[in-house]
This record gives sequence, structure tokens and C-alpha cells, in this order.
Amino acid sequence: MPRLPFRLLFATLSLALSLPVAAADTALTTVSERSGFLKTGRYDEVGALCDAFVRAYPKSVRCVSFGTSPEGRPMKALVASTSGALTADRARRRGLPVVLIQGGIHAGEIDGKDAGFLALREVLEGKAAAGALDKLVWVFVPVFSVDGHERFGAWNRPNQRGPEEMGWRTTAQNYNLNRDYVKADAPEMQAMLRLIEEWDPLVTVDLHATNGAQFEHDISIQVEPVHAGDAGLREAGTALRDGTIADLAQQGSLPLPFYPSFVTYDDPTSGFEDGVPPPRFSHGYFLLRNRIGMLVETHSWKEYPVRVRITRNTIVSVLERTAQNGGDWLRAARSADTAAAALAGQPAALTWAAGPSARTIDFRGYAYTRTPSEVSGALMTRYDETTPQIWQVPLRDDIQPAISVAAPGAGYIVPAAHAAWVGEKLRLHGIQFRRTAAQAGAAVETYRASKTGFAGQSVEGHQRLSVEGAWSRDSRDIGNGSLFVPIAQPKARLVMALLEPAAPDSLLAWGAFNNAFESKEYMEDYVAEQVAREMLEDPAVKAAFEQRLREDKAFAGDPAARLQFFYRRHPSWDERYNLYPVMRTDVAPR
Repeated sequence: MPRLPFRLLFATLSLALSLPVAAADTALTTVSERSGFLKTGRYDEVGALCDAFVRAYPKSVRCVSFGTSPEGRPMKALVASTSGALTADRARRRGLPVVLIQGGIHAGEIDGKDAGFLALREVLEGKAAAGALDKLVWVFVPVFSVDGHERFGAWNRPNQRGPEEMGWRTTAQNYNLNRDYVKADAPEMQAMLRLIEEWDPLVTVDLHATNGAQFEHDISIQVEPVHAGDAGLREAGTALRDGTIADLAQQGSLPLPFYPSFVTYDDPTSGFEDGVPPPRFSHGYFLLRNRIGMLVETHSWKEYPVRVRITRNTIVSVLERTAQNGGDWLRAARSADTAAAALAGQPAALTWAAGPSARTIDFRGYAYTRTPSEVSGALMTRYDETTPQIWQVPLRDDIQPAISVAAPGAGYIVPAAHAAWVGEKLRLHGIQFRRTAAQAGAAVETYRASKTGFAGQSVEGHQRLSVEGAWSRDSRDIGNGSLFVPIAQPKARLVMALLEPAAPDSLLAWGAFNNAFESKEYMEDYVAEQVAREMLEDPAVKAAFEQRLREDKAFAGDPAARLQFFYRRHPSWDERYNLYPVMRTDVAPR
């Protein structure tokens, strides 16, 4: 079939998208659909449509509010199923898989809201995914970042074609929700985690539009577990990813299984690198819960009608494939829960990375030039969308564990001083824990940092911290009211992601324990001078000091470092400095 010129293709798709409106009940259509997918509606439309679908399909749709935004807007979800299971309890008792599909986590990338309502109407009418809602429950969140959605403007997405106006990337509190899954700072994320814990979705689909370069590919589909997570569940994740990509390709799309961001910014010749995202991101989070997460990224430079149609096709494909395979995938998820609960003592990957080897792929780009800019002076890429071109570029996709840590024998102990706030985080994620009684001289493992690095710039309102160090055997008192977090639970991987210092989105990494790595007490220099003279009477100390002077010129020339040498050996030195407060144990405390 010959390729249509882009403008003709756009016009054809726009016409096709607008045709159903005349026949459909306009109460169930969006502002976007009625405008030929040139516009998107304001947030009050979500509530109106939520109620309209319930009126039209009272036995198949529920409309729920699952939270309230900081600016006072209700966070809405539609629950759809023709099975009669419109509550989480009924879905659980019936053994039905739950598919959670969310739009507008970045409210400028609003394809998912308009595509989701379109798909919902067509599925309920029997025009798409016929019979799927008999076999599953679909929980649809049209807009996650509801306050961000109402920061409405024409230029909120300068790297995107349409709609005419759209919302903003972050919340009213300026949180990026797709960096918040683990740390859960935003009230919106806390509400979402409660919804997730209530429904326990087998599949969660997060609908976005990209930023980045210009090329012909129109969508990327990334799923985990595929490269990481439970081995058995990876088969299910791979089947969903590959099946969805096949469906989209059959419908004329050019889907990718990786996010199309160049290894070197703005340089197409650098190619691409696949990977496993950290759990601040949606599809990096759900694999730690032994569930399937899908990231959908339409290409922002495609016109809005095209992006909505492709997103609608993706939703329909996910529903069809989950209806067909959901029973098997649910069993795989339950098996993954059982395997995770037996993780004690075994190595667990905290991060993953693509190896250095690359393969060459054919990538459908456009002709381009790279010349110095007369504006910035930098080398700049300019694309010619009238001239498609096959790029032969490297792809690094041999993904292996990068940091692995053995899981503790029994679990983690959070000291009483931190029990309240850590306990709240654990509850949000549905992680099991209990309070402990006091215990003197418990055999534990403690982690002391040998090197710390505080970030020089705030990230999401946090000063992030990186540490180097190791766990070692120790004896410590456990205070009354401390928390014991067992590793023998289905969310064991999520426990480690939160509490292991080396995990990229651990509570430590997000700066929650920075106080433990700040020196608070000090010794006056004139006191340290006297202490040093007294300590030098010890031959071993004297020999160590003189050796350091000979071998370390920087040390020898630094008066403060020389005094610190003695202060660190003095009984007044803070023994808890650089000691991570959370402990590991091989024996469950009382």
C-alpha cells in the first residue's frame, strides 16, 4: 500500500475520528471528539462524563472519587465491567484481573484522557474489545494530575503538536508525579497508591506523549517485568508488550519497544539505549509489586488526532489481551508473590543497566543536518519532515543487573525515632510491618558510609544523597516501638527498594536520612591541639600520624584534616556519624 503524504493522512484520520460523533450519544463524547480532536476539555468535563457513563450504563460503570487535590478538586475514576464486579472486593472474589489505565500524570500530555473516554464508549457499545469487560475490570483515571490539568494554556507543551490548549507538566505544588511513586510526597500520589492498594491491578498502563527528536515512529511501548523482576512474570510482561506492538503495527503504526531518547542529546548517530527504570517511574514501580506496568509514549510531533487514535488502539489492545490471557497472568503474579516472600538471603538486583555491546537497527527517521547555530553557537540538529530516511544506528539492549544486594535473613529494623514517618510510607505501599519491644544488644547488621555525596541541586524538593559503604555485623540496642519490616512478604523487592541504601529511590537516596550523615558536634581547635599532643604519646597513634603525613601531601598541608585525625580517635567523636539508622537482622525481634 503506498504511503499517504502526512497532511493527507492527517486529514483522513481527522475525518475518520469525527465520523462516529453524529451517531453517538453526545453526552458520552468529549469536547475533543466534537472538535475533531483539535481541542481538549477542561477538568469539569471529567466529572460530567463520569456521571453520564453511569447514567447510560448503570450496571456496567461506577464513578468514584478516590482523593482530593491540594486545590480542592475531586480525583475521579471510572470502574467498568459487565461482569457485575464493580468493587475491588467483588473483583478479588471473582478472580478477575484488574486493568488500571491512567491519563494525565503529566497533564500537558493529555492524549490518554480523550482516547480513554473514546475507547470506553466503544467498548461498552460493543464496537471494540468485544466481551473483554466480561472477563476483567477496567479502572480508568482520565486525569491523574488534576490541578496541573487546570493550569491551562496554549504553549504549555512547546515540543508538541496539539491540542490547542492543554495542562501543565507538574502539580500545583510543582511535583512531577512520575518521579513520585516510591517517595510519595504528593497528595495526589498518596491517593493513587491507596487506589492501587485497594484494587491491586494486574496491569497498569500510564499514558504519555514524548519529548525529543523528530522521526516517523509514532509510539513506544515499554513494559516491566520484561528485563527485570520475577522471571515467571517476565513472560507475561513480554507477551503483553509484544502483542500490543503487533496489534499497533497491524493497524498501521510504527511502534517501538524502547523509549526513543538519544544516548547523546540531540545526536541521532549516538543511537538508543534500553533499560529498566527506577521505581520513581510508574513502569519501574509495579514490577516491585510483582505486577505489570506499561509506559505508553505517543510521539509528540504527531498531530493530536493521530496520537489520540493510536492511544485508543493501545487501550483496546491491552483490554483484549488481558481478557484473553489475564487468568494465566494472574496465576503468574501470585506465583511471583510467593517467590518474593522467599527472597531472604538471596541476591536481589537494585539497578539494571545496558551492557556496552550494541546492535545496529534500522530506525525510521527523517533527513537532517547538524550545523552550528547562529543563535546559541552550539551544534544543532535540523530535521526535514518531508524526507523520510532510514537511520542505521546502535541500540544497546543487553540489560543486566548493575547493583545487587543479598536480601536480609529476616528483615529490617527501623528505630523508634523514625518509626512514625517511615511507618506512614510503608502503609501507603501496602507493606507489612509491626512494632517491636525493647531489646538490648541485639545481633544486627549496620551500614556505615565511608563516602557521602550530597547533591548540589534540589530535586523534587529534596537534596538527594549518594553513599558508599557496606553492611557489617554489629550489636545494637533496639528501642521499644521500633518497626520490624519482614522480608518474607510479597512486596519484598519493594521493601528493599525503600530501605537498601544503594537503591536509587530509597528513602536514604531521596535525602530522608540526611541528618544521620551530617556532623553535629565538634571539638574546638585549641582543644584538639591539646588532645593531639596527649594522643601522640601513644606510639601506635604517633606512627599512624607520621605515616599519613609522609604518604598524603593533601593531608599534610591541611591543618583541619590533621586535627580531625585525632578528633576521630577521641571518645568524644560521634559514633553514630555516617551510620544509617535502619538495621538489618537475620532473626525476627520480639
